Amino acid sequence: MSMPQEAGYHPLARCFHWLVAVLVFAVWPLGALISVVGEDVRTGFYFWHESLGFVVLWLMLARLCVRFLTTTPGPPAGLPGALAGLAHANQWALYLVLIAQPVVGFLATNAHGFPLDWFGLGTVPSPVGESPALAETLSAIHYWLAWAVLALVGLHVAGVLYHRVIRHDGVLARMT
Repeated sequence: MSMPQEAGYHPLARCFHWLVAVLVFAVWPLGALISVVGEDVRTGFYFWHESLGFVVLWLMLARLCVRFLTTTPGPPAGLPGALAGLAHANQWALYLVLIAQPVVGFLATNAHGFPLDWFGLGTVPSPVGESPALAETLSAIHYWLAWAVLALVGLHVAGVLYHRVIRHDGVLARMT
């Protein structure tokens, strides 16, 4: 499953990257709007936010496995060490928050007393019971992780634009 560095990321890594990107751009607004939409549609927002968020978790875990089982391209030639380090740190921070966020959200939902009904296909067993205090703490963590996701994605996109518009070094082609 390994590939030469210059060829870019493994096709599975590319696939997981873009699937997660699309899902994050769906899940994030659904979560952000839950508190402002009418009660008549709120349940639907929760249903899609939670179900898609659970997909993000499994895709990220699969992507992490692919990451460890394949080679990844190194930084482009001539990239200053500080920028290479920032890119590396941002990538791993994205892995961390995109795995932690759905786990915390799932646990918060459980602590609020609601099981995860995954796309209506069945209920995911709850590892925690109903606990208002735990639900409040987990919901706060979930809220702040959402902003961390947004900030890290913004930094990631800024890096892509830097490579595409300023450096013209072909970094984007590694993931497309």
